[in-house]
Amino acid sequence: MDFFKQTLTGLKADHFRHPLDLEATNALKQLPGLDLVVRNLLGPVGEQFFYLENIASSVLVGEQQLPHLYHLLVEACQILDLEVPQLYVRQHPVPNAYTFAMRGRQPFIVMHTSLIDLLTDQEVQAVIAHELGHLKCDHGVYLTLANLLVLAAGQLPSLGGMLAQSLQAQLLEWVRCAEFTCDRSALLAVQDPKVVISLLMKLSGGSPSLAPKLNVDAFLAQARAYDEVDKSELGLLLKQAQTAGLTHPVPVLRAREIDRWASEKSYETLLQNRNFVYNTKSDDKGGWRNW
Repeated sequence: MDFFKQTLTGLKADHFRHPLDLEATNALKQLPGLDLVVRNLLGPVGEQFFYLENIASSVLVGEQQLPHLYHLLVEACQILDLEVPQLYVRQHPVPNAYTFAMRGRQPFIVMHTSLIDLLTDQEVQAVIAHELGHLKCDHGVYLTLANLLVLAAGQLPSLGGMLAQSLQAQLLEWVRCAEFTCDRSALLAVQDPKVVISLLMKLSGGSPSLAPKLNVDAFLAQARAYDEVDKSELGLLLKQAQTAGLTHPVPVLRAREIDRWASEKSYETLLQNRNFVYNTKSDDKGGWRNW
């Protein structure tokens, strides 16, 4: 089936950045020097290491290699007004996708084969666009920093360990907020909230055999029920304790956030008065990175 998608020429990160992401990012900018250390000292080593790892053990997607995936990547980049990064497919039994990007360097996205097997083509594009959101918002440095501090917290003694744990908690809070922004990036690319919500539903309880039988509306009802827990003080405390050590918000909360934003004027405004790009829909196939 043929359909039109709207390009978002001139789109800036702050046009769709989640308010919690903006607040958490501003807080991280108050940490002096860390951005510079990660980008200039650790970035080149990490970039070279992961480049060699991917070029040796993954498949680089392109016009002559898995072109249907390359088309999804290029179209998402056109819609989000972003340069096309490298995309690798990696054989792995754990559904996953991730991004590596240091400012001014060659970014790339990696998707596991088990994730692709779980999703439709539109949902695969939503994953790609989520990862593109990290690039669009320049999240790479702080993502690297978060990983480093998680490691450092277990290595530094006494006061140093307490400091690292404090920074770790702040960074984990930022990462969770950043995921809300990248889910918005996914929605802007696929321009159908049910696609993003279906993806999150499959993250919660999907498998190649179950995926076609799952019900998006029922999952949204489940997400709204999760909201009701906030109405009791105990429920709110339990939810905070549950998510404090996570790198991603729980899937039902992410689904609820996308459902809300899709009905807000700010989302509709971004899609108005833009150019249209003609798109031929690929055949869906049956059907995650803990992204």
